[in-house]
Amino acid sequence: MISAPPSAPFRMPGRLFAELAAGGGSVEAVAFLERGERARRLLLLRTLLDRLDAVPTPLAPPSEAWRVLREAAALAPGPVDRLLLAPATGGWIAHVLRRLHGTATGPSLWADAGHLCALAVTASLHAGTEATLLVPLTDGGLNLPGLGLARLPGGATGLTVGQARVSGGELSLSGPGRTGTPVCLTVRPRTSSLRSGHPTSARAVDRGTRRAAAGRARAASNSASWLPLRTLTHPAPAGPVAIPLDDLDPYRDLDGPLPPARLEDAEAAAWQRVFEGAATLLASSGGAGPGRIDPAAIRAVVPWGRTDAQPPAPPTVQVSATSGDSFGAMVIARPSSPLALAETFVHEFQHSKLAALIHLFPLLDDDRDERYYAPWRADPRHLTGLLHGAYAFTGVAGFWRDRLADGGDDRATEEAGYHFALRRMQSRLVVRTLLGCDRLTAQGRALVSGLARTLDGWLREPVPPAALRRARAAAVLHRTEWRLRNLAPESDSAEPAGHPRLRADRTLWPDVRTQAFAVPPLAPHTGDEYLAAGDPVGALTRYADELAANPAEPHILAGWIVAHAALDPGRESRRMLARPELLRVRAGG
Repeated sequence: MISAPPSAPFRMPGRLFAELAAGGGSVEAVAFLERGERARRLLLLRTLLDRLDAVPTPLAPPSEAWRVLREAAALAPGPVDRLLLAPATGGWIAHVLRRLHGTATGPSLWADAGHLCALAVTASLHAGTEATLLVPLTDGGLNLPGLGLARLPGGATGLTVGQARVSGGELSLSGPGRTGTPVCLTVRPRTSSLRSGHPTSARAVDRGTRRAAAGRARAASNSASWLPLRTLTHPAPAGPVAIPLDDLDPYRDLDGPLPPARLEDAEAAAWQRVFEGAATLLASSGGAGPGRIDPAAIRAVVPWGRTDAQPPAPPTVQVSATSGDSFGAMVIARPSSPLALAETFVHEFQHSKLAALIHLFPLLDDDRDERYYAPWRADPRHLTGLLHGAYAFTGVAGFWRDRLADGGDDRATEEAGYHFALRRMQSRLVVRTLLGCDRLTAQGRALVSGLARTLDGWLREPVPPAALRRARAAAVLHRTEWRLRNLAPESDSAEPAGHPRLRADRTLWPDVRTQAFAVPPLAPHTGDEYLAAGDPVGALTRYADELAANPAEPHILAGWIVAHAALDPGRESRRMLARPELLRVRAGG
């Protein structure tokens, strides 16, 4: 498992590339990407190990931790392979390499580097080998990646050094206590399925109070001393799916290390409920086309922003993200809707697939100039961000295409038709931008051309007329407001064509219309609601009233421009839609 990667060239079959370029990807195609990620991970790990010997440390030397890992891998290659290829391990490797290059910060470098010892202890537990290592403790706790968090009862606060002994799958952890007395914990770690709630074996021992403790509060002590990693589970034809719900690993996030943020039991149960609904929904589509994902391909879900079930979660996902360093992991703020979670799984896994492709092929030569319009962002983007967005939202369009085919009541059909129409339209616009630039490589052009073929076919598919009208309105509104908020008038710019001058006072702004236009309003009151209802006359009247008080407000002005163009689709309206920033100058902004 942890031998050097083979020197033979890593070649992707053309048919697998074609699947991925279309926006989808079979199980075989995703497995190939994972093999590529494995080779990359091992190369980065080798690079890291070569540099760790120079880091002063009070812990076991890296060579000793690596020896323990190799011995474990010889006896349990599968579990140790999964440990080293886990998303959080990738996050750790990338973080420490950045620290060594001076581009990231964190705790004492020896503590970040010493996570290798925690990996070695975990590998030894999986394999049942014997090992003794000095390990970093944070507030008396040692994270065991993929298993959970061991916490010394009464352990000293801050960063300290402990000793981990492993024998026969059992861990004995000792370290300094708050009072200066050494404390010890013995545990046989297991994860915990949220569906079945399997118990975990553990016993905690404080040497200084062994006789006094006498089992009075053993259950409470065990609960405080061992926090098992929970897993989201779902039955599947090929066997149960179990995905880590990681609220413990310090390297679970996209940036630097984080402390544990343990979910309350009610919040963890809510995650299980919404996950089961999302997994059931995704399983109903089947196949490997764009917008479809086998939930078993997800490697970790990292909850963001809340640890309690109260107040109730919003229906939509407010925050989600992935990292190219952590294939298959997703940071997600839990929604209350399984539909929203399923859509987010599709969206974020598209990012993971594209990141893995970029690790295999140079897709573009990006100058990193953030000047391009992305229909799902408030800010200008660079080409790599544009490519990621096009790939992700092509998948999202495919997800809603499947929901439209599923049928359902009128509201569900309207919502699915709207999102399918909007995302296929927006993705095709970005694909056109990418194909028009001169920075795509041969592989990049093949990828983007594959997306174009998928989207061109979808653009010919029927959508409920009212949903299509709302989608077109929402798309034009976003582009108009984006230009009003981000671009200076081109007439005042000395920049060459294709390099519009950005406003110095631009800020991020909330996109409230994309969701608001998803279903038709029953009783419109605002300009946006009248426009969504297909009444540009009513919309124009209300926008005009609001502009009288605030003539340069970009959100209102964008609505007025779009409503005016719907009523008078002549040359002047087309000019306003093409360059609305010029109208903002005349309006006083």
